[in-house]
Amino acid sequence: MILKNFFIGLSQNQFLNTMAQKYGFKLGAKSVVAGTNVEEMIESVKELNMHGISCTIDNLGEFVYEREEATKAKEQIINVIEAINGSGVDAHISLKPTQLGLDIDYDFCLRNLEEIVGRAHSYNIFINFDMEDYGHLQPSLDLIDELSKKYENIGTVIQAYFFRAEQDIQRYRGYRLRLVKGAYKEPEEVAYQDKKEIDRNLLRLIEYHLVNGKFTSIATHDHNIINHVKKFTIENNIPKEKFEFQMLYGFRKEMQLDLAKEGYNFCTYVPFGTDWYGYFMRRLAERPQNLNLIAKQVFNRKTNTIIGFGVGTFFLGRLTKK
Repeated sequence: MILKNFFIGLSQNQFLNTMAQKYGFKLGAKSVVAGTNVEEMIESVKELNMHGISCTIDNLGEFVYEREEATKAKEQIINVIEAINGSGVDAHISLKPTQLGLDIDYDFCLRNLEEIVGRAHSYNIFINFDMEDYGHLQPSLDLIDELSKKYENIGTVIQAYFFRAEQDIQRYRGYRLRLVKGAYKEPEEVAYQDKKEIDRNLLRLIEYHLVNGKFTSIATHDHNIINHVKKFTIENNIPKEKFEFQMLYGFRKEMQLDLAKEGYNFCTYVPFGTDWYGYFMRRLAERPQNLNLIAKQVFNRKTNTIIGFGVGTFFLGRLTKK
């Protein structure tokens, strides 16, 4: 819990976020972010597709408070939709309502989202609504309810640390859902605080939706949960076509490839852009072991230098051989 709070605090540090955007790709951020522009991102997606891995694409950015910035984000996401359609890659979109203006004006955000969802619908591209902190949970679900009146190409995320998660998954069982543990700092009045309780609830949610839901995306790097799902689906005769595993771009690459080779549907969450810092810190808050995974991938054997952006202090740490 101390580490989680530490990384959550870092994710909200504006100075470090600014420094990350300025220097991150020079210091190794490209190991967890698939480029700074659409063209670079599409090439990364093509490479993953070659290994039988589909992708969900996140144009990084959130908690936007200016209409101009939200409009720019909308246009960028539409550019991504056009790029997916034009290139023929196996990919869909993940987006955050706060990037599209939820904190500015609800109706303004709804109009932005309707334009995005409508364009994606014309190309048969799926749109997943990422879930953010508790304060934005119900407004985000309200947006989904409104858009669902007209469109069917949308789904969302259920975060297992919320007490209301069981109620929400029952209500939205007819949707394609991504199930996650949750990565924001939430008060004990609304969310489980103990990791074991969160893990248990995640498994309950996964089992429920596998049996009762439309399509289940199991987003985790935890091999124990993955093994549990494998066993559960076999014992309950759940076909592989009803679910997929998801992991983040740059994390546990070998396991991603292995799961795809085993014949499981696999989807990599592919973020791109320069506004990556808050996203990455929450990944470490969600699972501090991710720091070790990334450190190995940005380790320079020649200079014995490890990129320190992973711990949020943005330093280069020199290692001395013993």
